[in-house]
Amino acid sequence: MEQMKAGRIEVYDLGEFKLHVYYTQDVMNDASYIVEGRDAVVTMEQPLFKVNVEEFNAYLDALGKPVAKRITDYHLGGTGSHDVVMPKGMPAFVKGPVYGGMMEGFQQAFGDTMTALPTGKEDEVDFGSTHVYAGIPFVFSHGASTDFPAASILIGGKVYYTHWTPAKAHISHLQLSSAAAVDAEIAEAERELASGAELFIGGHGGATDKTSVEFKIEYLSSIKRILSEVQTPVAFVAALTAAYPDLPGVDGLPALASALCK
Repeated sequence: MEQMKAGRIEVYDLGEFKLHVYYTQDVMNDASYIVEGRDAVVTMEQPLFKVNVEEFNAYLDALGKPVAKRITDYHLGGTGSHDVVMPKGMPAFVKGPVYGGMMEGFQQAFGDTMTALPTGKEDEVDFGSTHVYAGIPFVFSHGASTDFPAASILIGGKVYYTHWTPAKAHISHLQLSSAAAVDAEIAEAERELASGAELFIGGHGGATDKTSVEFKIEYLSSIKRILSEVQTPVAFVAALTAAYPDLPGVDGLPALASALCK
């Protein structure tokens, strides 16, 4: 692990390629990635804030390899005028009222600390398709059905990317925004586990192993059971806290309960 001025870097050697995880340590807990092949690299989810963009780009340049592709999946970032790869339909979605409105809110909240929105050409890829970039296969599949209409990506058969890194912590209401999302997230986690990957990464959170995916399935199943047994947000928080008394993230449970107990 390398601590930098703004963020930090972890590097995983997966044999045929290396994965560089850049933790922005920003207010949204975003993570960006560089997949390094023998002769070229692929970036994923480049940072949004200027201080991170500068640091990420300096690290990328220091690797000394050409960028074969830049993948923008769930998160717009500081790709500037470079062309990007996006899942089919996402270029339109990020310009629409849901994502576009979110970005306008970020600009109002964070002002000049945010980088300019990207202007490069968008190359859309189909769900269910496999593309080889920098000598590494990237398999694009649908992500959780209640999330943004972006992709889960299996990288080199060893790394599974989706919107939120599975974690041994209480889930945010931003990820689990309705009761319907519980089943959708369980289904996505089961796909992660069945992918054969050994490392699991996300736009929020960084990298983890399969024990976090297994925990996520068990935790979401507990939420589903509790929702069938209680009727109020207060009762939901009490039951989930009793089930996981030492789990981090308890401060976010009232917001989660409000989202789920409707």
